[in-house]
Amino acid sequence: MTRSRVSGFVPFALASLALVVPCFWQSRIQAGDLASHSYNAWLVQLIDAGRAPGLSVAPQLTNVLFDWILSALARGLGSGPAERVAAAFVVLVFAWGAFAFVSAVAGRRAWDALPCLAALAYGWVFHIGFFNFQLALGAGLWALALGWDRPLARGLAAVPILALAWLAHPLPVLWAGGLIGFSWLWRALPSPRWRRVAVLAALAAIWLASALVSRAYPTRWDPGQWLLASGASSLRVWDAKYDLLAAVLLAVWVALLGLRVARERARLLDRLELALFALSAAAVALVPGSILLPGYGHALVYVAERMSLCAALVLCALTLPERPRAAAIAYSGIALVFFAFLYRDERILNGFEDRLDALVAELPPEQRVILGVRDPELRVNALAHMIDRACIGRCFSYANYEPSTLQFRVRVDGPNGIVASTYADSFALQTGRYVVKARDVPLHQVVSRPGGELALRSLLAGEPIAMTELRVLPGLF
Repeated sequence: MTRSRVSGFVPFALASLALVVPCFWQSRIQAGDLASHSYNAWLVQLIDAGRAPGLSVAPQLTNVLFDWILSALARGLGSGPAERVAAAFVVLVFAWGAFAFVSAVAGRRAWDALPCLAALAYGWVFHIGFFNFQLALGAGLWALALGWDRPLARGLAAVPILALAWLAHPLPVLWAGGLIGFSWLWRALPSPRWRRVAVLAALAAIWLASALVSRAYPTRWDPGQWLLASGASSLRVWDAKYDLLAAVLLAVWVALLGLRVARERARLLDRLELALFALSAAAVALVPGSILLPGYGHALVYVAERMSLCAALVLCALTLPERPRAAAIAYSGIALVFFAFLYRDERILNGFEDRLDALVAELPPEQRVILGVRDPELRVNALAHMIDRACIGRCFSYANYEPSTLQFRVRVDGPNGIVASTYADSFALQTGRYVVKARDVPLHQVVSRPGGELALRSLLAGEPIAMTELRVLPGLF
């Protein structure tokens, strides 16, 4: 390898190391559903060993790629290291895919945007634990970068990438594929007038598709979804202090966009990236936020919140300045405060999980356990799946939601003593609205006592369960 190639590789290697630091800087990664993914990877091992009667592994072609990766790593490394490596892999695929896309739009290596992309990589989607979605989005961004302003033959290389991304999640594939197709149409049109007509037609198509989906399936749409259209809400993670960072990021984008308007004036209306942002924002605002598709036991939820991250990436590309120093300083400041908040909050959350681990370890093996503690101040429910991770190799997280939703590979085939068989029971167990049945006993619940101490309750048949509240994550000051 020549010296120039080595020197060109070094910045990417150093940046990659910096990008994955938050996956290794604490005793665990606090990322919501990640604990559930790890727990179900362990259940797959039990199923394979014939130790989980009533459960099976279903073949499926989407919402499964991250789980395959996690399972393969867990068999060789163990659950904890597997989480870190798998999450780091997702972050790198996403962050460098976003970098490739933003750089393709800018026509230069967009190093000034990397701090913003790093913060978005660890934003709401990461911390709620939607790793299949984030992995698919990262692959979709690579496909967009390949298809951006390229000959058709090279753009077709995006097709196998999107096919692989479908194994992770369909939503980013539909978004990326739609934007690639629109980009090719845009460049084929003969005049700005026809391009503006194409934008209006595409917006109308998004509205019509959303209306048809709402007629065909049970859906929920919130008028407040338009507030997520900029994508700045992707930084709103645990509690209210992250709102300030989201507001600052939005202000930076508005300022950068204002500078571009002043520089380009009417020409900005003919920019493809502006059209793509309009389409992405429309998808956030118009597509139902919850869709119950046939064959599933639970709706596809948080659609607007997920697609908000897509809009954020396009807006980041749209607002890249010609002189990047000011943007780099602003983005670096936002990222520095954001990651400082994350480090402090995740250290506190890991302290709570340490206490939960110690309590669960007192139980005999293979007991059924549920968590009856919630923090009402948390925007992303960081506690709900901690019991899943605490139970790996020890006990059964009886309220685990994955098998009963029919959206994941572990499924309930028949009577079992491992997990609730229906999502209605799982949800009731998670929210404290369940009456214990004879088949559930023995069943233990972790609760919070006055003063914040955690304790175990042994539940009896006929006993209603309830949630206890604990302020796990105190205010910043």
